[in-house]
Amino acid sequence: MEELDALLRDKVRVLGSQLGGTIERQLGDGMLEQIERIRKQAKLARHGDPKERETLLAMLHDISDDELGPVVRGFNQFLNLANIAEQQHGISWRRSEHLQENVDSMFSELLTRLESSGIRGIDLSQQVADVNIELVLTAHPTEITRRTLIQKYDHIAQLLQRRDDLRDGHPDLANIEQEISLIIDEIWHTDEIRQVRPTAVDEAKWGFAVIENSLWYAIPALLRDLDQELRARGSSALPLTAVPIRFSSWMGGDRDGNPNVTATVTREVLYLARWMAADLFLRDIELLGMQLSMSEASADMRQQYTGREPYRDCLHDLRKGLEDTRRWADACAAGESTKKVPILEREDVIRPLKLCYDSLVDCGMDTIANGMLLDTIRRAACFGMSLVRLDVRQESTRHSDVLQAICEYYGWGDYNGWTEDEKQTFLLRELTSRRPLIPNFWMPSAEVQEVLDTMAVLATPAGDGVSCYIISMASEPSDILAVALLLQACGVKRLLPIVPLFETLSDLEQSGPRMDKLWSLPWYREYSMCRQQVMIGYSDSSKDAGQLAAVWAQYQAQETLSRVAVEQGIKLRLFHGRGGTVGRGGGPAQRAILAQPPGSVTGGLRVTEQGEMIRFKFGLPAVAQRNLKVYVSAVLEANLLPPAHPKDEWREMMSQLAAAGVSSYRAMVKDNPDFVRYFRAATPESELGKLSLGSRPARRRSGGGIETLRAIPWIFAWTQMRLMLPAWLGADEALRVQVDNEQLPRLKEMYSDWPFFRTYIDMLEMVLSKADPAIAQYYEERLVEPELQPIGSVLRERLANMRKLVLAVKEQTMLLENNKALQYSMQVRDPYTDPLHYLQAELLYRERQAADMVSSQVERALMVTMAGIAAGMRNTG
Repeated sequence: MEELDALLRDKVRVLGSQLGGTIERQLGDGMLEQIERIRKQAKLARHGDPKERETLLAMLHDISDDELGPVVRGFNQFLNLANIAEQQHGISWRRSEHLQENVDSMFSELLTRLESSGIRGIDLSQQVADVNIELVLTAHPTEITRRTLIQKYDHIAQLLQRRDDLRDGHPDLANIEQEISLIIDEIWHTDEIRQVRPTAVDEAKWGFAVIENSLWYAIPALLRDLDQELRARGSSALPLTAVPIRFSSWMGGDRDGNPNVTATVTREVLYLARWMAADLFLRDIELLGMQLSMSEASADMRQQYTGREPYRDCLHDLRKGLEDTRRWADACAAGESTKKVPILEREDVIRPLKLCYDSLVDCGMDTIANGMLLDTIRRAACFGMSLVRLDVRQESTRHSDVLQAICEYYGWGDYNGWTEDEKQTFLLRELTSRRPLIPNFWMPSAEVQEVLDTMAVLATPAGDGVSCYIISMASEPSDILAVALLLQACGVKRLLPIVPLFETLSDLEQSGPRMDKLWSLPWYREYSMCRQQVMIGYSDSSKDAGQLAAVWAQYQAQETLSRVAVEQGIKLRLFHGRGGTVGRGGGPAQRAILAQPPGSVTGGLRVTEQGEMIRFKFGLPAVAQRNLKVYVSAVLEANLLPPAHPKDEWREMMSQLAAAGVSSYRAMVKDNPDFVRYFRAATPESELGKLSLGSRPARRRSGGGIETLRAIPWIFAWTQMRLMLPAWLGADEALRVQVDNEQLPRLKEMYSDWPFFRTYIDMLEMVLSKADPAIAQYYEERLVEPELQPIGSVLRERLANMRKLVLAVKEQTMLLENNKALQYSMQVRDPYTDPLHYLQAELLYRERQAADMVSSQVERALMVTMAGIAAGMRNTG
């Protein structure tokens, strides 16, 4: 641990020193000294001395409006630089191997355990190829950092990697640090806050950039790594076109509650993805053309290419096709017509590459074949010509409203008023009808037309890049049949997978019986070809019922769905709608996968990766490679070495905990008439809208209470003031009741022997370690009217009890007792994050007091504190 601390401290020191130099050069040594005094005082105040805290608050209170900007920007940028140091350090070869948390050796250790467990007679290479993981990149508005700054941060990470490779005293060290200093200067002069909210197309382009700059390199590197380890164990080689991991995206397709995602946007994004895929493959073909200059070729190759350089001739034809595809996609994205015949299928890229590969191997040039050519084949297998497949998501009532309008036009009745059986009868009849469903010369409402326009896009060549159609707030089989009917009516010929999303507590509880009814319908069994994807919602269920009740409902829903699917002969794939935070189902990927019910990932795994987590986990090629390897290892382990089923008494305990948890959570959040007022006063929830985080509005509709607020700003707001309430509220009371009933031994047993419960408690511990009641109390004192402050007192008391309960279950004396890395990370960040919290509370007070007269310095500084706290906490929504 000391060696890890020293290596990481050195990187943090270098970046902090360069930032200090930038501040001193730009603003003078007086400003740098002021920031440093605040930092040192914040460190003293951390030890709990009220006098030191009062001194810190006095220092912050005396900052003038003109000084606010530089001070908060200084702390904000240090936290961003600390993140870079930690992220790069995670892939540094200089780390001691025993401090890598077994991530790099996880796959190798799994293979050893499989051998020692007596698993024989299976082709591990084929098992790896078949793990069937799909990561879905989403544009949920939690990435608070501008793309232009992300690029600069990535450049610093690359420089730190170069610095790692040099010995002490190397002459290039000074040059690297000078280059880091230059980039930090650039960062200082760049606005941290977006002035314009990104469009849905902008978000999609950001997603494409993650592939272009990182995943494009990480995928072939991952497969090469896995292949080498498998061969070393005596397994066969991975198939050339093995694709254990694929990628999809919601960017430009997720229209649930986002009026900015229209049919036109989806169409443009689909064509832009085609353009980007063609462009990336063209770059590979250009390099391969320089490499494959040899003349010796197989008979199959010679049959098609008779020139002196047959490989280059083959690649020339492929390059021409890709150039035509790029021009076609460019024209189509702009709404222009073109007669170019594009390359649309991945096989059209793989075929000529495979011809070159086989010829090289036949001629004894295996080393050349297994170089960049193999990497390009694997990229083609993974990304294809759609780059990422787009999910389209829409809320269920939007489809019902279309059918309601059609029924009203024809005089068929009140569709929305029909029973479920009546709806199913109508839908199944229309699905087999030969006449058109949509009337000619019909002028429906704009909302109805938009749904139909989206369906029409899916019927075009661009629509082949769509992976599935997700229905949020799905509750009955008719919701799925309605989409099938509308897709058919709008000319979609292929059997597009339709994915129900079960989000609320009641929908999760009813998901099994409802899917059982759907899978019993002969028409749907034929449509789905007995394959089904079901999405489990994490964020809305947690906001609805509290985290404890939600995780148990999610677990049970997976069990029931898996069992019913087996009974019905359905090949089921569960899609986990996780967020980055614990309150939205977040946490380490390996532990989350292994905590799922036994057998629930046999059909593969689909999971969302959102916002800032995409950057943290996949922003750098080496980081992405490690995290992708974690996914492969965890899914393989879950399928080949599944955990035992939980004991009946554990399940009974969880049911009791969940019932008490949801009751306690809702009593505070929904039944307390003053809670919403307290929430909006104590947190920056109302001010978050000023941050141009994403294209989607923060609320599903204006006004209303917590139910109208999206899960992301709900969690973001509590994180900003460090109460972290969504992750633990309700669990405190549920655990207290069981401990009072002398059930602590059973809770300890569950923690020790049940991966699901252990993961839940460990995630609680992590989020509790980030909670800070003193900071939360300061927000309350500064911002909340006296009559509401008793709510805060109750919440902080419950938070303190929650800490004690977690420590009792884990048999520890302090939080993070066995997580030294996170301890150190928080120790580095706290002296910079704490002043931002106190300044944010002060700025909120000034802004709310000034109302329409607030100064631009105050408003800008407030937004920077939000960005800085998000960077310091490493979790937003």
